[in-house]
Parts: sequence; structure tokens; C-alpha cells
Amino acid sequence: MVIGVVGSGIMGAGIAQIAAQAGNKVLLYDLNLQALDRAKEQVKSALQHLVTKGKFSQNDADTIYQSIDWTTENMDLATCDWIIEAIVEDLDVKKTLFCDLEKIVSENCILASNTSSLSITAIAAACKRPERVVGIHFFNPVPMMQLVEVIPALQTNKEILTPILLELTKWGKTPVLAKDTPGFIVNRIARPFYSEALRIVDEGIASIEEVDNAMKVLGNFKMGPFELMDFIGHDVNFRVTQSMYTSCYYEPRYKPSFYQKALFDAGYFGKKSGKGFYTYPREIDHTATYDAEKQQRIFYRILVMLINEAADALHWNIATQENIDLAMTKGVNYPKGLLCWADALGIDFCVKQLDELYAYYHEERYRCSPILRQKKESKFYVS
Repeated sequence: MVIGVVGSGIMGAGIAQIAAQAGNKVLLYDLNLQALDRAKEQVKSALQHLVTKGKFSQNDADTIYQSIDWTTENMDLATCDWIIEAIVEDLDVKKTLFCDLEKIVSENCILASNTSSLSITAIAAACKRPERVVGIHFFNPVPMMQLVEVIPALQTNKEILTPILLELTKWGKTPVLAKDTPGFIVNRIARPFYSEALRIVDEGIASIEEVDNAMKVLGNFKMGPFELMDFIGHDVNFRVTQSMYTSCYYEPRYKPSFYQKALFDAGYFGKKSGKGFYTYPREIDHTATYDAEKQQRIFYRILVMLINEAADALHWNIATQENIDLAMTKGVNYPKGLLCWADALGIDFCVKQLDELYAYYHEERYRCSPILRQKKESKFYVS
């Protein structure tokens, strides 16, 4: 197959690399020569690292690298079987790109968007042949992260989905089908990890350090919410939260935090800018101690909100329960699937925790998903 990738940023370069590693001919297109040069160095460095680790021979790495053509001419994309765009998260810009691509490619070429939250249906609506448009959402860093969300638009020809899933499996990925709703699976379900942590700190219930410690020590998450937001960058994380909030008709669970907005407005984007919730380089106090009971309350509050979000995604048929759990473990490295976690905690326990939060706040943010109430005395997975 000939795979076209539009946009040579970190995501585009990563997609080009894994497509080439799977034995495809790849065309990486970008108008910006400097961006293309950076992408070349990124791919070359990544392949060399794999050689050092013994994953490839030097000859294999050279062959993979040489199978990628780097171009500033969009007409070079005419021979592609697939084109995956990885450009700026702007709906109008993506629509314009897809309209331009349709004038170049063959009728059988699949046009895919790597968007993390924009409507695939809206992108497809701009095309003359919307039935060949689909979302193929990779996670960063692309070569390392296994999950790929495959999102059919309302107009997508369902017959193209199975070949896409099979091909992505050949690329070494774990593809899951998701409904075309804001945030798809991962970016929707992960929101409480950030928003509830922010709510706890905004209210003065706990400090940033206390929340991060609770999730890492009790939950076995690799990073705490505030560490992760700083790592992702508030220029990205805040915008996704804002987009989710407005796209979901101001759903209270996705309401942005004024604290994070202040960081965003100040340009304190996190690790990349040297300052966010933490100041970098960061000095960690390894002697700090935390109240065990308080840590447990923080952990359970955030966890049950995550479980509630996962349950609601199932309730609204965004994905199957297996794909929901697979997405969260493979896409954001959660220690276990959230619905599986609900079974382990006891669904009755989760419902009780949510009802207590709702009784205290009287906010729709804390309403319990109907499917949790339905399964209150049972489990998601029958052993």
C-alpha cells in the first residue's frame, strides 16, 4: 500500500514511521521545509534507537527510512491508497484540506483524520465522496502507543472498516471502534482524571501534591493528574477540555477550571514552558508524608468519577465494554480497565460514592450513570 501523511509534526512523523515499518511506501507531505527536516531527524533518530535496542538491523532501519518520501508537492499524493492528515486541530482547515485532496486522489483512496476530538461527520460533510472518510486517531508517541481509535462518520461506508482494522493490526496497533462523539473514547472518559482533581484543589480540599500522590500510590497511575497535565501541556489539555465542554452542550462534568485557564492565559503551559502546576526543573520532596484517610478519599472520588464516565460511554453506545477498557489501558496506560475496576471495587460501592457526592453538591456533574444503577447488584464481566 501507499500511505500518504499530511503534516510532519510529531504525530505525522510518528504515523509515517509506523506505516513504513509495516512495509508500506509512505509519502510525508508538508509545505514547511523546516518541519519536514525536523520530521526526518525524528524518524531517523527513532529508527536508530530501535537498532540500538536490537529491534531492527541497521539494514532494516535504512530500508524503512528509504521507503519514506518527503515532499512539499501535494500532487505527489495522487498515488496514495490511504491519506492520514495530522495537521492543526481546526475544523475549517481540515475541511479545506479534504476538499483539496479529493481533487488529487483516486476514487478508492481512503481519507482519514487523526483528529483527537473534532467531528468526523462534519469533516466528511465537506467532501463529494463522504463515504470514504473515517477517523483514525493515534496516540502520542505514535510508535510506542498501541491504541488506535477508528471512528466512522455518519456517512462512512461500513464496508471499509474491517479492512482498516485489519491493516492497523498489521502495523502492530490495537484498533478499537468508537462512535463519532466529542472526545471519542479516551479523551471523553479521561476528563474526570483532570477535572475532578482540579475541582478538589480549587475547593481547597487538598493540595496538588496530595492529589498526585494519592493517584500514584493508591491507584498505581504512572503520573498524577497535575503531573500529566503539565506533561501534556495546558495549551493542549485546556483546549481539549474547553472543546469537550462546548461540543457536549455544556455538560457539567466537562466544565473547565478557572485555575487551569489562568495558567493557559499566562502562557504557563507546563513542562514545555518551564512552569505550570509545578516549576521545572522540578524538585520532588521525597520526605513528604500524607494523611492516609484523606489520600483514600481523594483516590476514590476521582476513580468513581472515571468509572462513571466509562459507564456512561457504554450507556450511550460509544463503544463496547471490552473496547472501553482496552482503550483506557492501551491509550493512556491506566493500570486496569475502568469497568473491570468497577467490578473489583463493587458497583454498589461506586453508586454509593456518587450518590454521596450528588447529595452534598446537588450538581448534575455527580449524577450516577443509569447503567451503574442497573448493574448495582451485579458486574460488567461475568466470570
